[in-house]
Amino acid sequence: QNRLVRAVWLLTRLQTSTLMIRNLASSHSFSQNIPSSLWKLGRLNHVAIAVPDLEKAQSLYKDVLGAQVSETVALPEHGVYTVFVELGNTKLELLHPLGEKSPITSFLQKNKTGGMHHICIEVDDIKAAMAELKKKKIRILSEEPKIGAHGKPVIFLHPKDCHGVLVELEQA
Repeated sequence: QNRLVRAVWLLTRLQTSTLMIRNLASSHSFSQNIPSSLWKLGRLNHVAIAVPDLEKAQSLYKDVLGAQVSETVALPEHGVYTVFVELGNTKLELLHPLGEKSPITSFLQKNKTGGMHHICIEVDDIKAAMAELKKKKIRILSEEPKIGAHGKPVIFLHPKDCHGVLVELEQA
């Protein structure tokens, strides 16, 4: 009987401690002491797909699937031709190599029929994101942001640091 009384007493203390911790964790003063990030991730801007035949890919999305498809735009500084496919909540970016040093050329050599190349997520402060990600040992593939297909600064994060996914961050 003594063991039973002691067990009930311990259980009561544990329940009281748990309630106190929950109340403390949800209190405003506790959350104020946690530093917030200087930047935030925003919405998914686009999913980029490398394609070996840009005209066929444009036709698939426009003529077969009925999507609104942009004109082809050459981005020589990135070594790509781009076409955007408008979706309700985001876009697809079709990528095709431009020039001999295009990063898409090597991707298509490994993936003959094309495939997902990267995802692009908006951020509210790209410089702050770069600084924090460098501190967290996430490799950035350029020293400075470059101007991307939407005319805004972009950076790319190394896929080995992002679970095998090439991540583009774009200034919102």
